[in-house]
Amino acid sequence: MKSTAGKNLHGLFPVRIRTRFVVWLTTTLFLVTCIVGVVCAEPTHQQPPEWQTVQMRVTAYCPCEQCCGEYSDGQTASGHNIQPGDAFVAADTQYPFGTEMVIEGYDNDQPVKVLDRGGAIKGNRLDVFFHTHQEALNWGVKYIDVKVQLAS
Repeated sequence: MKSTAGKNLHGLFPVRIRTRFVVWLTTTLFLVTCIVGVVCAEPTHQQPPEWQTVQMRVTAYCPCEQCCGEYSDGQTASGHNIQPGDAFVAADTQYPFGTEMVIEGYDNDQPVKVLDRGGAIKGNRLDVFFHTHQEALNWGVKYIDVKVQLAS
């Protein structure tokens, strides 16, 4: 039988796994697994992420020395170097770095990632990041429902 490894066949990109299996990946991330010369399975679609709503106390901070103290070096606890336009949160360690959250009224209600920690950020508390101290002060303290993406 001819090898199809590495050939683009109608938008499918095969990858040979061992010698008897070929996995075909489409450009739209559907996965079809075939046993060469036998049967092909139907595509399995990725499930949309699941979200949990958690009531949290949400405060704000900026990268200044007043907010961050000795850690006002422009880098978050995850190692992320802060860039203009960044939006992210500091959360408790129960939320791993990279966890996505939707915080009503922050960053146009778009999902943002947990990229930082904070000494006072324990349990169901968050600190949303702003670039200026005044923006952080304007946020104040809010008790709001936060959507948290569940780990898949």
